[in-house]
Amino acid sequence: MTTWPSWCWSGRWLDRTTAAAHRRGMEIRTPRLTLRTARPDDLAAMHVVLSSVEATRWWSTPPHVDMDQTHDWLASMIAKGPENPDFVVEVEGRAVGKAGFFTPPEIGYILHPDVWGRGLAFEACRAALDHLFTTTGHAEATADVDPENAASIRLLEKLGFVRTGFRARTWNVGGEWKDSFFYGLSRGEWASRGEA
Repeated sequence: MTTWPSWCWSGRWLDRTTAAAHRRGMEIRTPRLTLRTARPDDLAAMHVVLSSVEATRWWSTPPHVDMDQTHDWLASMIAKGPENPDFVVEVEGRAVGKAGFFTPPEIGYILHPDVWGRGLAFEACRAALDHLFTTTGHAEATADVDPENAASIRLLEKLGFVRTGFRARTWNVGGEWKDSFFYGLSRGEWASRGEA
């Protein structure tokens, strides 16, 4: 694996100001997790997540088949800048997925199956929601989930989201149409839960 200077993104040069901002980044610590700004050196770890058939079962794209796909995905996350509330999730210093808002206020999350079943998605999303509501002016958070994704529905409802709608054939993932349940969580509802 090639090691690039800190101001270089896999051979694509960033200006030094942008590179310095990415080195500083944003970091949130929870009892078991670190949520932080994405970095170019997350490529291999995020490819492991995004190429997993199990992890991407409910994702908006099929599993990544090569590193170039993950490179482009990660580059778009990095390009949003360290102020964007979308985070790589680390467990014990290892990147295992992402949680946050690629396009606020819609929340998104994906974790490697190796860390499922431990309440880490709830912990990560709770921290991301708290960050959104305490550092931005967004009045609500939203979510779009496949009606068959029972685990994600349980997670959203545990966080306080309520279903606001349904639409058929919203996502074409690998040639298969998927439907959507839509969910919302207002700033006031979040505060009343004592989470903010």
